[in-house]
Amino acid sequence: MTAIVILGARGLPLARRIAAALSGAEVHGPVGLAVDTSFAKATEHLLGLFRQGRPIVFLGAAGIAIRAVAPALADKSVEPPVLAVAEGGSSVVPLLGGHHGANRLAREIGAALGAHPAITTAGDLRLGLALDEPPAGFACPDPTPVKALTAHLLEGGGVRFDDPAGLAHEAGLAGLAADPASRWTIRLTEQAVAAQPGQLVWHPRRLVLGVGCERNAPAGLLIDHVAACLGRAGLAPEAIACVASIDLKADEPAIHALAGHLGVPVRFFTVAELREQTARLANPSELVFREVGCHGVAEGAALAGVGPAGRLLVAKQAGPRVTCAVGLAPLPVDPGVVGRARGRLAVLGVGPGQPEWRTREVEALLASASDVVGYRLYLDLVADRIGHCRRHDFDLGEEEARCRHALALAAQGHDVALVCSGDAGIFAMASPLVELLERPEDPAWARVELVVGPGISAMQAAAARLGAPLGHDFCAISLSDLLTPRAEIERRLQAAAQGDFVIAFYNPVSRRRRDLLPLAKTILLEARPADTPVAIARSLGRPEEAVTVTTLAALDPEAVDMLSLVLVGSSNSRAVTLPSGRTLVLTPRGYHRKSA
Repeated sequence: MTAIVILGARGLPLARRIAAALSGAEVHGPVGLAVDTSFAKATEHLLGLFRQGRPIVFLGAAGIAIRAVAPALADKSVEPPVLAVAEGGSSVVPLLGGHHGANRLAREIGAALGAHPAITTAGDLRLGLALDEPPAGFACPDPTPVKALTAHLLEGGGVRFDDPAGLAHEAGLAGLAADPASRWTIRLTEQAVAAQPGQLVWHPRRLVLGVGCERNAPAGLLIDHVAACLGRAGLAPEAIACVASIDLKADEPAIHALAGHLGVPVRFFTVAELREQTARLANPSELVFREVGCHGVAEGAALAGVGPAGRLLVAKQAGPRVTCAVGLAPLPVDPGVVGRARGRLAVLGVGPGQPEWRTREVEALLASASDVVGYRLYLDLVADRIGHCRRHDFDLGEEEARCRHALALAAQGHDVALVCSGDAGIFAMASPLVELLERPEDPAWARVELVVGPGISAMQAAAARLGAPLGHDFCAISLSDLLTPRAEIERRLQAAAQGDFVIAFYNPVSRRRRDLLPLAKTILLEARPADTPVAIARSLGRPEEAVTVTTLAALDPEAVDMLSLVLVGSSNSRAVTLPSGRTLVLTPRGYHRKSA
């Protein structure tokens, strides 16, 4: 993920513009700014990012960035992109990693800002491209010859093209001087070829790999079968644009493992779409038709992937529990327009309120989402991160409707974020969602990729404000009887009181439900001291946040509202007042006994 690093608030608007133009970028800035990641010292942070291999876009003087990462400069073949952007956005300078994405990033940022990408790499400037960084749709399996070939071309030499499909123009190579007698050859081929002196190979990604397998076939079985089939056909894995199959297999682990092994996306087709390929199949099967409703999965998916102008290059190759076939398109294939991706539903806890409490995983999932679903108040909390998404707002109390809507969107191939406050699994949306998946109303729901992104829960946030109230055993109880019978709530209150747990009360009151918190107070007073500390934490992480500490005897339920969490200490908990006057709550775990 690209890190856009700023030195102060003045750079924030420009950083936001750059982040919007780059997929998956995040803004890093000094402590105190509303950014994705904060740091205390910019130079140390830049060096740390560089050592992690993170692409860096630095908004400031190029010298600062260079001096910051200088201690880690060693091997240019592995260094990440580092760019400097002028304060006003007038120019973008790739400093390091030109052939590892820096020049490409400079062009993307320059286009977004209307700025000049100050590319200084000789090959890029004079040749118009980097031979070891092909455009989309092409792969360079071995960049070793690039340095010598680039020097040859910069000295005025020409190159011979071995390009039977006529793809040099598509590859951006048409501007190079052609010389049929040159000692250098650029070969564009789908074939797996051995390295030869004086030859640079690019693989056009014209192949679509169609696959099928039995349910839960071992991933290694499919990966090995595909490797053997490609080997027999003499085809390069780097020439594969995507893996394709029937949508009934959208949740098949082996297929996703294969795609991950090859480093390509997976695309799926409906039964009806595969049936349209029947006349083009080399091996139509009545057995397959009876099983799934089309006459061929591997061949059909390969042919659907390469389109009507493509052809079947490798007919179905069957192995134990797995099959594959290969289609060849006339031009490189864009996986984004092939079939449908497996939909993803990410259930995201965004914390109680403030942006700093969102996890990096949640931020990344929000950044990649195409659609975001949730209670409108919670969506407002992440409005700074979902401007690129289609927004689906719901009212309070429509939890199941939100889940159904999110599942339906994901089943259509969308990347969906279902947003809730706090942590998704603590009195939040993960529970009704998994209930629906247990008995899905639509079989396609069960094939969606499910991700649950953890968040900071309200009780964690309250504990952070109070010091150490959860230092020993604790539990959480919801006082809402909308979904839980009142008798069960009373039984749990009695058990928690007897167990002497610190208790976090969620949903302590509502406009119409005012009697369960007083009941909880009565039950707890029978089991623990009247001076047991109690904290009321309201609107945590928001501008109107208020945290007060009182005692169990003095707890006034009327001082609690729907935006509050009530934290009741155990019999061992105690209030601690610092010299500054700040009151903390401590539930000791007994470390003093360990050191005694």
